[in-house]
Amino acid sequence: MAMYDNDNTVQTSFDLSYISEYLLQAQWAEFIELKKVITEVEAKKGMPITILDIGIGNARIVKHLSGVPELWSKIGRYDGTDNAMACVDISNKVINELQLQTKACAYFFDAANLSQWENKYDLIICTWFTPGNFYPPGFSFETYKETKQRLNLDQNSTFEKIFSAAYNLLNPKGEIVLGACYIDNEATRLKQEVSYKKIGMTVITNAADSFTATKEGFWSQRFSEEKLYSYLNFVTAEKISITLLDTYEYAMQVRIRK
Repeated sequence: MAMYDNDNTVQTSFDLSYISEYLLQAQWAEFIELKKVITEVEAKKGMPITILDIGIGNARIVKHLSGVPELWSKIGRYDGTDNAMACVDISNKVINELQLQTKACAYFFDAANLSQWENKYDLIICTWFTPGNFYPPGFSFETYKETKQRLNLDQNSTFEKIFSAAYNLLNPKGEIVLGACYIDNEATRLKQEVSYKKIGMTVITNAADSFTATKEGFWSQRFSEEKLYSYLNFVTAEKISITLLDTYEYAMQVRIRK
């Protein structure tokens, strides 16, 4: 199911008055690191690169990149996908208003079907905690709070399926960037709960869970480095690097090299 199932939910989730300072600063921290990655990948290729944005949202990354000509010139093609039509509509509106149609577009597409995507890319990104939005099949938002059995996330087949498929879409020497990703600790869990409650949602998880979910169908997983290495078992450990995005163990960015 799409986490954003109507226009009101989309608008609220992007409304800065509902977004905590932790989330806002994570946005900018990950963007600073992303600019470095884009510059590095483009320098290696020696020509403008192609990018796939999984979960394009409101086209925030496109907007900021295109606002700096020195960065935008490093990009030859920018495709974005989202499984919420409201996000696709917002993104394409932004792209059209900024007159970026010649090399940017958003598509209505479920990342779970990424193995069917035909194009190849130099860089595949999944930003602002979206990597933690992919929950295992069969999870019930309606009944989870009442069950006494907690979900074991030693494996997450949805996460592994999506990003192993993304890895196969990379050109030689390409990269995947996941970030920001929530770091799994109690302080981060509490910050997540505050953010969801501020939007008006009902949290259905507790301290025993390594993710936060709401009755309204939102899901955000937290990760340890060990769990990420386990999920990303389709590559060797030396191809993975992790960068902390703050000093209080809230968010990290993950790079996976081809």
